[in-house]
Amino acid sequence: MKTGIPAGTGMTGDEPEWRGLPPGLLRMRRLLLTVWTAVLALAAGLLPGLLAGPAWAALALLPLALGAWGWRLLGRNWRSWRYAERADDLLISRGVLWREQTVVPYGRMQLVEVTSGPVERWFGLAGVQLHTAAAATDAAIPGLEPAEAERLRDRLTELGEARSAGL
Repeated sequence: MKTGIPAGTGMTGDEPEWRGLPPGLLRMRRLLLTVWTAVLALAAGLLPGLLAGPAWAALALLPLALGAWGWRLLGRNWRSWRYAERADDLLISRGVLWREQTVVPYGRMQLVEVTSGPVERWFGLAGVQLHTAAAATDAAIPGLEPAEAERLRDRLTELGEARSAGL
């Protein structure tokens, strides 16, 4: 049976086209992890080393080990985020150990925001925040390129208005 999808893509005709997050988000998060790890390692090694003796300076190794572990976890978390636009709803999937998939029907969207803090702007990133009628089903897509975030906001707003017109 032919589905019109190239062989070897792993997709069937019913599966949505998933999009991952750009690598800039991973770079930003890893830079923040490195900065905080360095500050904690300096504090954990320098203060006890000066006050209690040089042997206590080995406490700096604990934040460094946790930072190395966090580096790996950030990569796994970044790879787990993805989103897909379907005909009637938006899918957002995330999580490594506990997978969470959020389905937001276009007709239930009340507000779509593009946000970007100072660090995100420095890395050229923006996030999309979706607000629905039920507060518990708000969803967000972090770390998108600003052009993609604006495109997604405009498309979701347009589809939301079209779907809610019949309500």
